[in-house]
Amino acid sequence: MGRARTRRICCVTPEELGKAIAAALKAAVDDGTFSIEGELPEVRVERPRSREHGDWATNVAMQLAKRAGMKPRDFADLLAVRLREISGVDSVEVAGPGFLNIRLSAGAAGELARTILTKGADYGRSDSAAGHTVNLEYVSANPTGPIHIGGARWAAVGDSLARILAFSGSDVVREYYFNDHGNQIDHFSASLLARAHGRPVPDDGYGGQYIEDIANTVIAQAIEAGDPDPRSLPDDEAQEVFRARGVDLMFGEIQDSLHEFRSDFDVYFHEQSLHESGAVDRAIERLREQGALVEKDDALWLRSTDYGDDKDRVIIKSNGEKAYFAADIAYYLDKRDRGADQCVYMLGADHHGYIGRMYAMARAFGDESGTGKNMEILIGQLVNLVRGGAAVRMSKRAGTVVTMEDLVDAVGVDAARYSLVRASVDTTLELDLDLVASHSNENPVYYVQYAHARTCAVSRNATEHKVAREDGFKPELLEAADSELLGSLARFPDIAAQSATLREPHRVARYLEELAGSYHTWYAKARVTPRADEEVTDLHRTRLWLNDATRQVLVNGLGLLGVSAPERM
Repeated sequence: MGRARTRRICCVTPEELGKAIAAALKAAVDDGTFSIEGELPEVRVERPRSREHGDWATNVAMQLAKRAGMKPRDFADLLAVRLREISGVDSVEVAGPGFLNIRLSAGAAGELARTILTKGADYGRSDSAAGHTVNLEYVSANPTGPIHIGGARWAAVGDSLARILAFSGSDVVREYYFNDHGNQIDHFSASLLARAHGRPVPDDGYGGQYIEDIANTVIAQAIEAGDPDPRSLPDDEAQEVFRARGVDLMFGEIQDSLHEFRSDFDVYFHEQSLHESGAVDRAIERLREQGALVEKDDALWLRSTDYGDDKDRVIIKSNGEKAYFAADIAYYLDKRDRGADQCVYMLGADHHGYIGRMYAMARAFGDESGTGKNMEILIGQLVNLVRGGAAVRMSKRAGTVVTMEDLVDAVGVDAARYSLVRASVDTTLELDLDLVASHSNENPVYYVQYAHARTCAVSRNATEHKVAREDGFKPELLEAADSELLGSLARFPDIAAQSATLREPHRVARYLEELAGSYHTWYAKARVTPRADEEVTDLHRTRLWLNDATRQVLVNGLGLLGVSAPERM
């Protein structure tokens, strides 16, 4: 049988190299070099730990050797012959048990700079998740007080995750669950009423200066509208006034705070609407049709143990009242009926016990639970603030907790968002306010933003010295120092994809810090502008492309985190 020719692809990015290897592999299967039944896997390439081993490596030979009835190294040797024919590949070596180490030609590697600047804001974007609608619910703080520091972490992480998911092709709906039904709203309105009359706040009420401020505003609004002063009404009537106006005022403040934190939502969903619309009753009936309910002890239960929970859950109590879980059921079904393929809930550490019952409920509807499934729950841990070595525990305004506004006032939106995102949410975060507010390389957000500002300064300096990208691009001239930076730039698409798949925005932040380090190192070794006694050369011009490509990737990455990229610092 004649040997099929390997499709010649110039490999600039890891994704393109992976596709070229896949094409070579398919050609080898088609012409009988390998006998492999079934679908071939997606080929992934990774950066070797030691650059002496090449630019990129793949373990695809070890993945497929057994299916081909061969030893991994023998499989790798045959595939290496094909890979050496790929345009832009300089050399391929087989290492260890069957790794394929690939080195690109200088010209092919350098072409990445042109690719980045051609794609601009779309560099790293993919359509891997196209066709999926993700309903992402995060923050969902009760409208009874300012957003605390834990909610601020979810605002930063949730909004960043939404940006990253959209970058990977998902249709993302950002949703805030407005809990306006239940005892907490009663306690809130009772606290406003007490403050309006100068009485002590009830034991189960809310304290802090904000309660007095809202109570005074409710009174002023009522009088301005020509309504009776709420203080002149009987307590039960007055409390309804404070409930109606006070909740709206508090929620308005929450929305304003989130907007200033660059965390806006597509949907603000009111829990009360589930009860008023009959959605709760309809959801219960749907479960009844599924055969997932049982009546016992004069109550109605979800047989959640049949779906992986540790015990069955009450939906309607023996006194006829609906349990809080009934609203959870209706809310999930409503999201699915609105077109969400995946419903992602981002909840605080105190909700860990909800996972079992929520996943069981989804399965009772015939759905799948877990990462990437119809329902997915992410649990975030606490945030501890430290200043001057001591814990920061109370807000001047809220009185009992540290709020998002406190953090922003202390360090600014950029530093607050970045610092809250850069650690995995399943770990407790200790935030040193002195460090986060500092202008030093020890401060991660400053380190990354300064790298961007430096790329802008280099571009300005290049203009002054008549170095222009348009005058020439000769990637084959690039040297070892340039190659290191190009390798860092090439990783961005894969990092963005991993962050979306694993729901881990902190991967983008950590990558940006690595890229900033690579750029600062490159800046110290490579010149974009000529020395006083030198002429402008093609190497200077080509390095300007590399400098500007770095700037673009930093902008793209910071944009995924909702953090600005200042041009001067």
